[in-house]
Amino acid sequence: MAIEERDAQRVAKDETSTMISSDKVEGTTIYNTRDEKLGSIETVMIDKQSGQVRYAVMSFGGFLGMGEDYHPLPWGVLKYDTRRDGYVVDLDKDRLEKAPHYSGHDVSRWDNPSWGRATDEYYGVRGM
Repeated sequence: MAIEERDAQRVAKDETSTMISSDKVEGTTIYNTRDEKLGSIETVMIDKQSGQVRYAVMSFGGFLGMGEDYHPLPWGVLKYDTRRDGYVVDLDKDRLEKAPHYSGHDVSRWDNPSWGRATDEYYGVRGM
């Protein structure tokens, strides 16, 4: 099988015109409306009951993967931009620095429903 054919099959498996696989979303760049790169998607958080993606967790700051903070962005605030091949959020770096976040891979905050509500409120969205 030719390399081009294998790549076409992989793309077909990872993405359609309306859907994308989670492993392809991870690593996608997030820009603000001023075309500044804010970070990239580290992972997505999925609601176990509804099956809906609730948050894209963006890595932000640090250097070479060290000292990064993780910022959960409610999925609804992200808009995909085909020109940039990335997501766009109406958020400047100053506001992002003040947003709810955590360091390392400590996801224990997610066990507290009020933390998720505070995150949603910060970005002006209604939680699920």
